[in-house]
Amino acid sequence: MRSIWNGAISFGLVSIPIKLVNATESHSVSFRQIHLEDGGRIRYRKVCELEEKEVTSAEIGKAYEEADGSMIPITDADLASLPIPTAKTIEIVAFVPGDRIDPLQMDAAYYLSANGVPAAKPYTLLREALKRSQKVAIAKYALRGRERLGMLRVVDDVIAMHGLLWPDEIRAPEGVAPETEVKIRDAELDLADALMDTLGEVEMSSLHDDYRAAVEELIASKAEGKTPAEPAAAAAGGGKVIDLMAALESSVRAARSARGEEEKEKEAEVTPLSSRRKRAPAAPKQVGGKKSVSAAKKTAKKATATKSTATKSTAKKSTATKSTSAKKAAAAKKAAPKKRASA
Repeated sequence: MRSIWNGAISFGLVSIPIKLVNATESHSVSFRQIHLEDGGRIRYRKVCELEEKEVTSAEIGKAYEEADGSMIPITDADLASLPIPTAKTIEIVAFVPGDRIDPLQMDAAYYLSANGVPAAKPYTLLREALKRSQKVAIAKYALRGRERLGMLRVVDDVIAMHGLLWPDEIRAPEGVAPETEVKIRDAELDLADALMDTLGEVEMSSLHDDYRAAVEELIASKAEGKTPAEPAAAAAGGGKVIDLMAALESSVRAARSARGEEEKEKEAEVTPLSSRRKRAPAAPKQVGGKKSVSAAKKTAKKATATKSTATKSTAKKSTATKSTSAKKAAAAKKAAPKKRASA
């Protein structure tokens, strides 16, 4: 890989000669501008406004524009003479835990390559020290005309550097969060957890750019003189979610179906709130107006009469039982003296 910057890592009194290599590359499809009438290429020319003529790159320099529009020329020699120790050095200023770095600060990524055989030993030392400490190095460096902040970490057996935005370049998220107060129920959170579990993890290397593939297919079809296929109608999306619970439940089912899993009852599911509520006994249906009410009253009277009859029957049986017991007791009393006389 071609290096874009040569310098050294300053690690205390240790200096490690390195080369800076881009760790990422863009695979996006680029387009040119053309004249629609005849397909001619549209190009931008660099023209001097005062002389109204095109100039070459060798004739172009830098300048700072002030508020009134006046220009202050700045040469490469002016910039090179600035007292910046990081002009050709990646100066490590601290070592911190990796979770201290906010991902919002992440910028471009680079690989740091040891420049020459003598750099191999100190390079390996720094790499192994970073591994053992489980920390990252915070560094300052200069690139493309400005001083930048960087984070050094180990990727496999290589030291990688992520350009970081300066803390004052991160905007506060004011006015971004929803202003309306929203209450999330436990049932909704449970379903969201179930959806996350169902979707599971993904092998990052399996992800690819579908849009780029579609653009390349479109270009290939037009190059062969073919008419591009009509795209399938996209499913209606967006808008206001009316029933969040129903949407979450449908998402869980769809995710399981996409993963080829059999849906198991009561697994990763939550009983809908509507079924959790205790239902009151259903009132008699009033079908047919007054006649139905009258029929209901007659049924109630019949039930009351049946209950009353059963109660009277029970009372009669109790009275009869008491009368029989009394007669037996009287007969036993009369028989007692006769037994004593015979004795």
